[in-house]
Amino acid sequence: MTHLASASAMTQGSVPTHETVDPTLFRGALGLFATGVTIVTAAHPTNGLIGITANSFNSVSLDPPLVLFSVANTARSLAAFLEAPGFVVNVLRQDQKILSGRFARQGEDKWAGVPYTPGRLGAPILPDTMAAFDCVHYAQYEGGDHLIIVGRVVGMEHNVEGDPLLFYRGRYRALGDEIA
Repeated sequence: MTHLASASAMTQGSVPTHETVDPTLFRGALGLFATGVTIVTAAHPTNGLIGITANSFNSVSLDPPLVLFSVANTARSLAAFLEAPGFVVNVLRQDQKILSGRFARQGEDKWAGVPYTPGRLGAPILPDTMAAFDCVHYAQYEGGDHLIIVGRVVGMEHNVEGDPLLFYRGRYRALGDEIA
């Protein structure tokens, strides 16, 4: 089934004054874009370790090396991420689904029994991930109901063995067969 959603009527060069895109259809359409899954971590000077599951990770620039992720403006960890000296984006492997779920929930001690190595600015680097990008804050941008946080990569590690954890249509997924 195809769903059509359109913004307000526009003429060339004009900007709509109001949106008519149905939020439920919009979310469903966005869910058709498969993404990797990350845990973004930081070490706050007084609040300690923080971490969230995010699939809003993206590369921005090779020179300088920049990456981004976004956090909901209502997230309890937003202020701590902004006050921490930096952050690490940990790209998860397929077998780290339980860890992803743990850092997606609120209210529990996410760090109980979770091993890590401190990055250059103290943000946790999780073991056995596909990649870890150790970042200092570079810029931030308002993005509707989220804040886009851009980091300059100051260190990284990666291991090409294994397969990444993917998220598609509201569920965790695995890579399929390679297309020739």
